[in-house]
Amino acid sequence: MKPQQNQFSKSLSFLTLLSFLFSCGSEKETAQAVPDAPIYTLVFLDKTQSVHIDKNYVNDKYRQALTDIVETNMRNKGDKLEVYFIHENTSKARALSLTVRTEKDNIEGVNATDREGIETAFQLSLQKEKGIYLRQLLAKLNQQNTGASNQSTDIWASLPVIAKAGESGSEVKVYYFSDMVESVKGADRRDFHIKPPKNDSEAEADAKADTKKLDQYAIGSPQVTIVSPFEPTASTKENNPHVTHYWQTLFQELGGVSVEEL
Repeated sequence: MKPQQNQFSKSLSFLTLLSFLFSCGSEKETAQAVPDAPIYTLVFLDKTQSVHIDKNYVNDKYRQALTDIVETNMRNKGDKLEVYFIHENTSKARALSLTVRTEKDNIEGVNATDREGIETAFQLSLQKEKGIYLRQLLAKLNQQNTGASNQSTDIWASLPVIAKAGESGSEVKVYYFSDMVESVKGADRRDFHIKPPKNDSEAEADAKADTKKLDQYAIGSPQVTIVSPFEPTASTKENNPHVTHYWQTLFQELGGVSVEEL
């Protein structure tokens, strides 16, 4: 091969390598530029007789938890929060639906000073929006249910709501502000006021039996948190740990979902 041809081949190989590295870098940047999935928050507020929102401890704990949820989960345009009341007709009891509308201006190619200004304006607008949402949430928290629907606690009915939220492709976070005492009349239902599980083994057996009735709901893998109304000094008779174990087992069986309790 002539020296000129050899030099040309080396140059061509070097350019090919540069092109490959550049394309890899572009692909990486593109992957990093894909925004996170929006957060879809579901809040289930127990509006039955067994949960006393008027007690100072419960009200303070629930107010703080709702404040934290708004602050943590409502961060970007498209993040959504829906509130459902837990009672006799839970799945039809949507009380509030909120979606973040604040949008950050494009910062691509802008200088550091302008970028800081855009970020500050976005955060100010977002915090104003969050403040409005929190006031609406707290109003729903304190709303009384004096109707006949407060006689039943249908937590099972939250499952199709969760499944529907999962269809959106969002990251689903679920919060139950409840004692989780399922109480619905009927031969194929649970009434933990009348017959709570006596031990963890019974709770597991009940949950696994109920999974067969409820696995029609593809709930996916939501993050589930129970915000209980019980004080740390509550007795096991009041705060039955086997009821909690029932729900932990049920969600584990339905979708491998772990449940956190606050």
